Amino acid sequence: MPKTKRKTKPPETRELNLVATLVDLEAASDEESRELRRFSMTAYTGGQMTLAGWRHPVVVDLQGMDVGKQNRPILLDHTRDVDFVMGQTDQIAVSGDELRVSGQIMGDSAKAQQVIALADKGFAWQASIGARAADVEFVPAGKTAQANGREFSGPVNIARRSTLGEVSFVVLGADDNTSAQIAAGKPNKEIDMEFAEWVEAQGFAADDLNETQIASFEKLFSASKPATTDPLTDTAGAVATLRAEMAAETSRIASIRKICAGRHEVIEAQAIADGWDETRAELEVLRASRPAAPAIHANGGGSPTAKVLEAAVCVAGQLDGIEKAYDEQTLEAADKRFRGRIGLQELLLEAAWSNGYTGRSFRSDMRGVLQAAFSTFSLPGILSNTANKFLLQGFTTVESAWRAIAAIRSVSDFKQVTSYRLTGGFEYEEVGPDGELKHAQVGEESFTNQAKTYGKMFSLTRTDLINDDLGALTAVPTRLGRGAALKLNDVFWKEFLANAAFFAAGNNNYADGADTALAIDGLTKAEQLFLDQTDPDGHPLAVMPEILLVPNALYALAGQLMNSTEFREDGNSSKSKYPTSNPHAGKFRVHRSSYLSNALYTGNSNKAWYLLADPSSLPVIEVAFLNGQERPTVESADADFNVLGIQMRGYHDFGVAKQDHRGGVKLKGEA
Repeated sequence: MPKTKRKTKPPETRELNLVATLVDLEAASDEESRELRRFSMTAYTGGQMTLAGWRHPVVVDLQGMDVGKQNRPILLDHTRDVDFVMGQTDQIAVSGDELRVSGQIMGDSAKAQQVIALADKGFAWQASIGARAADVEFVPAGKTAQANGREFSGPVNIARRSTLGEVSFVVLGADDNTSAQIAAGKPNKEIDMEFAEWVEAQGFAADDLNETQIASFEKLFSASKPATTDPLTDTAGAVATLRAEMAAETSRIASIRKICAGRHEVIEAQAIADGWDETRAELEVLRASRPAAPAIHANGGGSPTAKVLEAAVCVAGQLDGIEKAYDEQTLEAADKRFRGRIGLQELLLEAAWSNGYTGRSFRSDMRGVLQAAFSTFSLPGILSNTANKFLLQGFTTVESAWRAIAAIRSVSDFKQVTSYRLTGGFEYEEVGPDGELKHAQVGEESFTNQAKTYGKMFSLTRTDLINDDLGALTAVPTRLGRGAALKLNDVFWKEFLANAAFFAAGNNNYADGADTALAIDGLTKAEQLFLDQTDPDGHPLAVMPEILLVPNALYALAGQLMNSTEFREDGNSSKSKYPTSNPHAGKFRVHRSSYLSNALYTGNSNKAWYLLADPSSLPVIEVAFLNGQERPTVESADADFNVLGIQMRGYHDFGVAKQDHRGGVKLKGEA
């Protein structure tokens, strides 16, 4: 077995929330005055888990788990609130590769009673343990390591040392392949002593029967009494039949468990629940045990798939976050085949070979390679998909403050679209004795927008192909993506900053003067200005400001105003003292943009600032995207006949327009 290097993080511990496989909730004994319910759980079965916050699967080495004292809290959904406390354990044990716990349900909150009530109705609760991992070994791809008597292949995290904290009831755990069962509570029906003795005489325990079984035995018990016409013959036969059926069922379950041998838990659970016989269970195990055919033939003469070629290009181009774009198997196949060094010529040759091309040299037959590559194999798709990923990487690196203050809508074509906001007397009026309701007088306000197309074309030239320049396929789309984001910002902020008539005293959403500088008093003035606005009928807007938009020069001050709880002035200041409390702390979300103070844009200022409503409530500006496509697109094709190369184009369809002036206020920040 290959050895793996253990990597640990002593200063940091990681949370582990692992799904359990069995929860068993029992009814209280009639002799217990408090009628406490007991539970038992198989809290962990030693396998690998997919957990939130962990990039790769996690295995907890039970040999290194510190369970601490036997009394551990039992919670609901890991919530550490008294209403979510279910009870506590009184027994914790590691048995082989399983962690088992049992204890009492003590909670009497509505949450606890709901868990019990659902269990009594047959709801299958799952369980999850809360633990801290203190020593984590990472097993990389291609390596293996052992834990809990099993061998695990990387990439996987193995928590070699951990501490158990609590165990929780959960509706759905982190692993869909696990199962959990909660036994129904014992019947409340009082069992007759004579009947109980008769049941025990037949070899069964009356206390272990559920209501259905009790009903069946009661029929047999009635038939066994002397008053029946056919006393013991039929009854004895029925009991014998019941015993035989139970024995057969016990034997069937034992055989299935032997066949599955603890390695096929899902098959075992389904076989028992659905009544499979031993033959069917054995066939299912044989099917599951067959080695799967390799999904990707990376070497040995087979051609790589289009997905593998895409991944190889992205690896060679050092795409950020490549693990999120491709699965582990695809990345492994790309690495085995190309070792992170695929070039443009190799990419085109691979595509040509997949379409039957037999030549081995790109330089000796460039036209033939291109024609073969573009014939039936999805080379245009590979180029477009790869370029789109690098374009998106460039697109997301550019400032996107516009998204925080703009409403976003989808349009279906390039025609001008109009949005309407209904106005009028919608306020309720008192209904008279005749019960007649009056009609509202409806008016409307309209706002327009229109999507337009912006784009660029570029080519992988003959020079790029001869030089085998992969950067033309990776770096150029990245720059195009950045260019698309810059154009969107340019159009957006030109529209936003051309606001002399939009933010104006006549619209009651603009103020200037020394007292409009960004400070406690300035914020107070801006907030009052915003809240004093009215709708077209003269009523208050009843919308609150939520966004503080500032240029770079005011960003640090805006952060202080939102985060500091008090302000004090120097004792030598000639100004009157400000109160030591900050009434605006944490009130608004701060956003900044470099475009607000850029000299190339009309209306720029490094002192002016804005207080805006959330765009979902009352937008001051809107961005419309064609068919809801918010990101640019790249398409590729073989070049024209007179050009030896590959042509690609990037385009973006959007439009920007101001909307309702009541959605914000502007303060000049100076006289």
